[in-house]
Amino acid sequence: MAHDTVQDWEFTDDRDQLVRAPHRPARLVAYVPTAAALHDHGIRPAGVFGSAHDDPAVPDPAKSGSLPLADLPYFGAGSALDLEALLAAEPDLVIALTYGGGQVYGIDPETAKHLEERVPVAVLDVGRGRSLAGIRDRLTALAHSLGAAERPEAEAELALAERRLTDAAGQSVRPRVLALSPAGPDSVHLARPYAWPDLAALAGLGVGVVDPAPGEGANWSTTTWAEAAALEPDLVLTDVRSNAADLGEALGGGIRALPWNPELPPSAQEHARFFTALAEALEDVRPGCAER
Repeated sequence: MAHDTVQDWEFTDDRDQLVRAPHRPARLVAYVPTAAALHDHGIRPAGVFGSAHDDPAVPDPAKSGSLPLADLPYFGAGSALDLEALLAAEPDLVIALTYGGGQVYGIDPETAKHLEERVPVAVLDVGRGRSLAGIRDRLTALAHSLGAAERPEAEAELALAERRLTDAAGQSVRPRVLALSPAGPDSVHLARPYAWPDLAALAGLGVGVVDPAPGEGANWSTTTWAEAAALEPDLVLTDVRSNAADLGEALGGGIRALPWNPELPPSAQEHARFFTALAEALEDVRPGCAER
């Protein structure tokens, strides 16, 4: 006679902590971009939360990928995270991020401590020094541990997008691509390419990502719009998260802009979409680049 047994679930997160549950978690609450990546793997979250940069009442659609936001509970962001509402949803796993050092991102330290006393928490590292592929692979490993099936078609789509991007970037005079986050009418944050895994991945595929001048700021160089324009970008990747200002006409006319989410959901589908959109843009800016 067969007997049902309790199957323990284990996952070693990026803090090297063994996260355990008495069964495979099925009610997941995750940081919005992470939840979006899990959704691409066929795992529907039970709720989401944001970071201190986000609106505590409404999730940022720029970070949300293909998530059906209207159908998901949102538990707030940063110091406004509603811990009681989150716990009342009875999650059996919470998935959070760190940008290094193991400190949970998007949740106040004291709240994170109370949360871990009540619910298993898996933390994935997305900080500088982590490759985009490595971040994606760790999310994929977590998704598989949660029962997600292999998705070879998504991997094939990503490989195709990478080849197209490499071809588009490989011109005799490479287009200059500047990633930035508008701060307002008088200033702009210019991204340091190797501080952002997605920008480092673009450089690795041959994209001519512009590196701003050395100075203060590990991730961004904050400067004027005039100094940004002096870098003569052919294409601008502009931060479209809700905490960024609008690009508008700050760089004048004639420069093509492409929406950029520095917190791209780490899935093959989302990375393929981003690489394909950038390849299309680079193909379009060829004539302007050749004339310079």
